[in-house]
Amino acid sequence: MNRTADLELWFPQMVEWRRYLHMHPEVSYQEVKTSGFVASVLEDLGYEVRTGMSGHGVMAVLKGSMPGKTVVLRADMDALPIRDEKECEYKSTVDGAMHACGHDGHTSILLAAAAYYMSIRERVRGEIRFMFQPAEEVCPGGAIGMIQAGALEGADVIYGLHLWTPMPIGTAASTAGPVMAAADEFFIDIIGRGGHGGMPHVTADAVLAAASLVTQMQSIVSRSVDPLQPAVVTVGTIQGGSAQNVVADRCRITGTVRTFDEDTRDLIRRRIESMAKAAAEGYGTQAVIDYLSGYPAVVNDAVEAERFFRTAPSVFGEEHVQVSPKIMPAEDFAYYLQEIPGCFMFVGAGNEAKGAVYPHHHPKFDFDEDAMLNGLNLMVQMVEAYQDEHAQEHINRS
Repeated sequence: MNRTADLELWFPQMVEWRRYLHMHPEVSYQEVKTSGFVASVLEDLGYEVRTGMSGHGVMAVLKGSMPGKTVVLRADMDALPIRDEKECEYKSTVDGAMHACGHDGHTSILLAAAAYYMSIRERVRGEIRFMFQPAEEVCPGGAIGMIQAGALEGADVIYGLHLWTPMPIGTAASTAGPVMAAADEFFIDIIGRGGHGGMPHVTADAVLAAASLVTQMQSIVSRSVDPLQPAVVTVGTIQGGSAQNVVADRCRITGTVRTFDEDTRDLIRRRIESMAKAAAEGYGTQAVIDYLSGYPAVVNDAVEAERFFRTAPSVFGEEHVQVSPKIMPAEDFAYYLQEIPGCFMFVGAGNEAKGAVYPHHHPKFDFDEDAMLNGLNLMVQMVEAYQDEHAQEHINRS
């Protein structure tokens, strides 16, 4: 069986699916038409489809004719609230929404995987679950709801991938252990006592207290965190005041924290909270803190990461398979990896010749569609490698 040739047959359909999805994006928690489209394609392929999981999640299950393990393949479906500034035939038709992260490609890859496996159903071992998850981009995300809906019950392993334009087409990367950061958010309101700008001695200046706090927080990573533990504390906004001659009675600070280690994550939260209270009190103000714990770090299973490094060279060539560095973006695939073993993989999708040069979440983002075929091939090879290994274990035990 020439598996690669069989997969190539689905490439034109993947492109068609992807371009339709790109033209009709829906943001997190609003993927009504997207999930309907996915369900319709799966039903046309012959699947019984479960919908309404975690809001708008969709899942189809293929039970093979031969014994084997249960493998879950996951794709995310949501778009971003960004205006598409590309000029192409498949530009978003929805003002203020676009697929600026590649989720349209991920969905199309998984649809193609479902189509391929249905076409060889008599040769499939075990069970394959095709899980289309909503709301990856916005906390609390869709993964928790998919788990609560039973998507992983009885499953043995899970695989997911991300089309990644910082890497060139024809490459792939992953690693054992932490690979994507935990992402938390903070919202701090400094509440003071406003008044006349010419009489500051009878006020409690919220802007001054907030400015002091912003400066102090820059010392957390450099002076409180173990230098061998990667961490980021970013203040994204500071908003306060209404006029040049008025002492502000309120000021809001918002930001994000990125870490890989849970102890470091807890440490930074405690330092931000204690600094906020101390800084506010020092200027006669009060701090009201809303600290949101977002996605945990994506931590790949060591055995499954090793499987990636054994398997990916058959798709990309040994010299094009890389050990991924830790990166600070977050992914709610992390929740699945807390439940069962698995591996999250990056598939190179950048190509200057095709204009695929803009970073993820950019209004001109696009990727080389050839990467979808690479992603499909990698997904299928990982499934087959897993089933082959465990089939051999069954034979050995027999």
